[in-house]
Amino acid sequence: MLKKRDLHDSHELYELMTHPDVFPFVRQKAYSYEEFLFITKQTLEAEERGEVISRTILDEWGSPIGTINLYDIEDKAGFLGTWIGKPFHGKGYNVPAKDAFFQELFYEIGIETVFMRIRKVNIRSIKAAEKLPYVVKANETRESIYEQLNADGEVYDLYEIPKDLYSLHYMRNGSVQDDSSQLLEA
Repeated sequence: MLKKRDLHDSHELYELMTHPDVFPFVRQKAYSYEEFLFITKQTLEAEERGEVISRTILDEWGSPIGTINLYDIEDKAGFLGTWIGKPFHGKGYNVPAKDAFFQELFYEIGIETVFMRIRKVNIRSIKAAEKLPYVVKANETRESIYEQLNADGEVYDLYEIPKDLYSLHYMRNGSVQDDSSQLLEA
């Protein structure tokens, strides 16, 4: 379902990323294939430095369909960024990809908190986030972060996934289930 990013998947990922339903919500926008290659190389180097964690989301046949990333890692916390190509929206890839990523982040890498900033106009992603039982809306509880995100105007809602809440849900249910909609954070 997930693998470490590499340059071999760049062409397929670039084609999926440029779809008008996906592109506006991608954090690392590339306006050409060459720029996408450059950004991917930068991401791989940033991961080596511990600044980002980036994985390619695969379908059941092993083909790349999107990416899932943890950006701005600091004090065992970071911001989630996920996008899945339009042909794969609503097909049930979102939750298993997040589950696999959270398992790695929380139990292998030692991350304690995952934040999501979601544009207030991105109703689909907000509804999807609020369906997940381990997600907490953090506009008020993490006010300083919320204010930083919205320094130029009310653009984002802030959500938090604390390791303890995710762990509790995982222990009760064995894995994350339900919700096949897409979360596109940017």
